Amino acid sequence: MAFNRFLGSPGRAVSPAQAQDTDTVRRIVRELEALPPDRARYLASFAYTLTRAAAADLEISEVETAAIERIVEEYGGLPPAQAILVAQIAKTQQILSGATEDYLVTRQFREVSNLEQRLDLLRCCYLVGAADDTITAEESSTLQQIAHELDLDREQVNEIRNRFADKLSAIQALLARRAG
Repeated sequence: MAFNRFLGSPGRAVSPAQAQDTDTVRRIVRELEALPPDRARYLASFAYTLTRAAAADLEISEVETAAIERIVEEYGGLPPAQAILVAQIAKTQQILSGATEDYLVTRQFREVSNLEQRLDLLRCCYLVGAADDTITAEESSTLQQIAHELDLDREQVNEIRNRFADKLSAIQALLARRAG
């Protein structure tokens, strides 16, 4: 208990969930203070993981950013301005934090979500990856890693992936060779 006091504000104990929050999740949660803390943590890790999917090819395009903002607004039930702010913070944190934070935040989402929510997140990650009409090999690899970290089985992942087959760069290249 004494350790928890160092993590929170003076005189305020920190819950076990708050103690496990990464810096990324804490920063986004502060922007969502009007929401119940568990919901804010959930949305923070959701938004960051979407950004992770977009950044897999080392570039987050404007169309991917717009997709993240739209998904955070719709899925999170946030007003547009707040969704944009959450998406921008997640984007900045992803650029600053990188690989270790990616795993920790995705694992945190897994711990605070149920199976259907984890499947929804993966579907949304595919939507972000496909926002520019192509899911690159790097994005595809990251999407597979996210699915693994969310503890989704191969059948569940393949069902989602198959819906986006025409957006996979490898499939697009194969079809272009056949047409050309």
